[in-house]
Amino acid sequence: MTFVYLMTNQKPLSNEIIKSHVEYLRGLESQGKLMLCGPFTDYPGGMVVIQAADINEATDIANSDPFIASGGKSYEIRTLKLANEENNYLL
Repeated sequence: MTFVYLMTNQKPLSNEIIKSHVEYLRGLESQGKLMLCGPFTDYPGGMVVIQAADINEATDIANSDPFIASGGKSYEIRTLKLANEENNYLL
């Protein structure tokens, strides 16, 4: 299943937390769980799109992100149904 956790800035992040977040993303990538991530350019926050077995695993992944675990960002999690050519964009 595909999930998105949308993050909102809560407090400034130290360089150490930012580096920890990047290492965390690299770990998700190496596990085949990270699909897409990045900061918003028009909103104070960002998003991470992941593959997880269920909402519990997705929540565990989000809560373990150093940005969230440090209290630097809050988040909302959503289940995403992918629309693409393979599934005819859900038509």
